[in-house]
Amino acid sequence: MRYTIPHYFDEFRCVAAECEDTCCAGWAIMIDEDTLEKYKNMEGDFGNRLRNSIDWKEGSFCQYNHRCAFLNEDNLCDLHIEAGEGMLCNTCRDYPRHMEEFEGLREGSLSLSCIEAAKIILGCKEPVRFFTLEDDVEDEEYEDFDFLLFTKLMDAREKIIKLLQKRDIDIVARMAMVLDLAQKMQDAADDDKVFEIDALLESFGEMDMLMEFHQNMEKYQIGENEYCANMRKIFRVFSKLEVLKGDWPEYVKRAEVTLYGKGQSTYEKNRFAFHKMEGLKSNSSEEWSIWLEQLMVYFVFTYFCGAVYDDNILGKMQTAVVATMLIQELAIAKWVEQGEKIDFETFVDIAHRVSREIEHSDVNLIRLEKIFERTPIFQTSQLLRMILY
Repeated sequence: MRYTIPHYFDEFRCVAAECEDTCCAGWAIMIDEDTLEKYKNMEGDFGNRLRNSIDWKEGSFCQYNHRCAFLNEDNLCDLHIEAGEGMLCNTCRDYPRHMEEFEGLREGSLSLSCIEAAKIILGCKEPVRFFTLEDDVEDEEYEDFDFLLFTKLMDAREKIIKLLQKRDIDIVARMAMVLDLAQKMQDAADDDKVFEIDALLESFGEMDMLMEFHQNMEKYQIGENEYCANMRKIFRVFSKLEVLKGDWPEYVKRAEVTLYGKGQSTYEKNRFAFHKMEGLKSNSSEEWSIWLEQLMVYFVFTYFCGAVYDDNILGKMQTAVVATMLIQELAIAKWVEQGEKIDFETFVDIAHRVSREIEHSDVNLIRLEKIFERTPIFQTSQLLRMILY
């Protein structure tokens, strides 16, 4: 079996009780079947407590005041303390390490939803490198696995990440170019012409292609009033998703009022000032661009090749682009709320909150792609206009 991981994968260390936002509260912790069986057979008083603290219908730990039944007052896990690490379920043992499964390949990443992992992901100044390792574990075979499509997706992702890390190009242009490529790949797949993806990738990221794209950017022009109206529509995608953490709706509502509550002119004034002082037009533009790059690389590495299972190539890239745009939008709101100040820790907090709501709900990941498919504002031509504004 082959394994691919980012170079920072082994840097994560859980800070346990010192964590700013414990992973043991705010969402359901699902228990794998093998561990459920162990819990059924555990003896003694703690075994009784364990069995009484599980929602057996859902296969998850019970919660009290939105906290896992085993999370004590010191923000430590009683199950770990009493029974040892070996009795933890797969979710608790592995998180925030995440694994995507393909035929003959497992790809590991750290989850942005963990605030300590988010610090590693977004604090990485250098372009992310990916290592492939191999062990003696026998490859799993998947019925009806489309290896041809998977090969094309892998080739495309390599080129996409390489372009996203090309720092002599404006980050917004990089985001636009990879979205444009995903659309063209989707068109080829929809026409049963997957073999044409090779031709799309041949010149992708080369100088002639870059120059041509820059020359065509003018056709995506959009006015500030239209941008504000469209961005508000994009922002409201949050209200259409399943809520995982109780304080999330209020957090988003407050940001929406801050951003758009005083009208388009105030929004545009704040947005312009933000980018001039902190963002892409500021003296900190290099740092800001790296944060956006790392977000895009994270989402693309984690999800793009998953299109082998549902053929939704474009949807995976839309998720990466829209999530990155919304994280930046929330950052602008927080900057306004904090008196025109924002720092790395604040940006990390925003990113991990968005990840927590989107990535840890299959319902939300599927719902997002359906929204992208059905809502005109998320069409590639419209998103390109928003990205390049």
